[in-house]
Amino acid sequence: MNGCIFCAIVAGEAPATKIFEDDTLVAFLDIRPITRGHTLVIPKSHASDLDHLDPELGGVLFGFGHRLAKAMRRGGLAADGANLLINDGKAAFQTVHHVHLHVIPRHSGDILRFARGFVLRRPHDRDSTAAAIRSGLDRLADEEKAV
Repeated sequence: MNGCIFCAIVAGEAPATKIFEDDTLVAFLDIRPITRGHTLVIPKSHASDLDHLDPELGGVLFGFGHRLAKAMRRGGLAADGANLLINDGKAAFQTVHHVHLHVIPRHSGDILRFARGFVLRRPHDRDSTAAAIRSGLDRLADEEKAV
């Protein structure tokens, strides 16, 4: 869609630190992260809000978000948990009107750091953060092969 920054990322016309990409989805680091590793997962096809998102695609989107949250526990981020959320519509503080799932890694006892990150939203070293998440995806894939 014309003017959509996320569509520009999908098209390779805007920069992003990508974590994952396939024919359906792209996952990339948030430029204003709440915590180190805060990642956005988007469908490649534009849907401005949940009313415009195909339910099956929504399932794929959340399924990968689930996988990413598990990977954040296994990789270099060593997360203890994750917040997965979608802000749907302006009333819900959606600022980019292309459906996106936030996957925000959390650590036990991080409430003050989380609150500070929510206000400051400063980027971390993108390359090492992306590598840490990708290592978790690799470990998760290895676990699945072993089963």
